[in-house]
Amino acid sequence: MLGGCSTSSVAPPVARAAPVPIPSAPLPRVGLERVLGQNERALITLFGKPDADVTEGAARKLQFASGICVLDAYLYPKGSGAPVVTYVDARQTNGSPIDRASCVAALTRRGGGK
Repeated sequence: MLGGCSTSSVAPPVARAAPVPIPSAPLPRVGLERVLGQNERALITLFGKPDADVTEGAARKLQFASGICVLDAYLYPKGSGAPVVTYVDARQTNGSPIDRASCVAALTRRGGGK
């Protein structure tokens, strides 16, 4: 008769912490403040005349090169204002990767900008 009155000793389920999502890391912007958000005139003031100027639709790419690297600055319209740089890509002259901020620094010393 006591069998119906017994209690079981089952432990309550252990609460597990939800997995923490790993945020996708944005590309570093340190050293790029001089370029990102700038318009064509500001880039020419900084680097001198572009080595290439390519327009496709509303987008535009200005390319600046030195003996060290090549920088592609992509300008897109922002509202009703002039297009501004929203992304930059950089590579060494042989096509190998290079830090974008280092390329910006090298280009400011190439002699074409102010």
